[in-house]
Amino acid sequence: MLKKLAEEQLERLLEAGVEEFALQGLAGANMRTIAERAGVSVGALYKYYGDKEGFFRACLDRSLEALDAVLAEVIGKEAGFREYARRIIRALLRFSREHAGYVRLYCALAASGGKDARELAREIEGVTSRLYAGTIAAGQAAGDLRRDMDPAMLAFFFDNLLMMLQFTGCCDYYRERFRLYCGGTPEDQEERLERELLKFLEAAFTFEEAGIIHEA
Repeated sequence: MLKKLAEEQLERLLEAGVEEFALQGLAGANMRTIAERAGVSVGALYKYYGDKEGFFRACLDRSLEALDAVLAEVIGKEAGFREYARRIIRALLRFSREHAGYVRLYCALAASGGKDARELAREIEGVTSRLYAGTIAAGQAAGDLRRDMDPAMLAFFFDNLLMMLQFTGCCDYYRERFRLYCGGTPEDQEERLERELLKFLEAAFTFEEAGIIHEA
């Protein structure tokens, strides 16, 4: 009879699973490798989660819960758009530093295809898309943000920037890309990243097209 796993062992299992799925994808992930990395038997892994798909779901839920906690922290207090953006940039930089495996899993899912990927996109992006679009629409109504853009499109562009910011902090390809453009590492330049991205967002989100003068 299999012994009940301690909470610490379950934590190790989920963390090992996140790393394996992020590197190998759902199809390529090896349950025995995950169990060995976590220091438990493969039988215990199947006992707790049923099959690979069930365990993958548990790993994904863990990463989404961590991201939801970050968003709850950001929107906990009302603020104008600039402060809101500053909070989320800072929180996501910390999230990608402390939970790199979760972001790599998200990156792997984003690169996958098929019906499952579309369903996951609706589940993962649904909350943030409504949150960002609603926040931007409120800012437009208050006169804080430009009103000559579709709030849904503006939210899409905003999320794209934040998504790339997270990838930069934990994926080797994007880290090297950052070094080529900016020099150094994201960890060494978090204050610069925050400051310059805020400048970009403030200009993009507040200046209406009619008020921008272009030299001939």
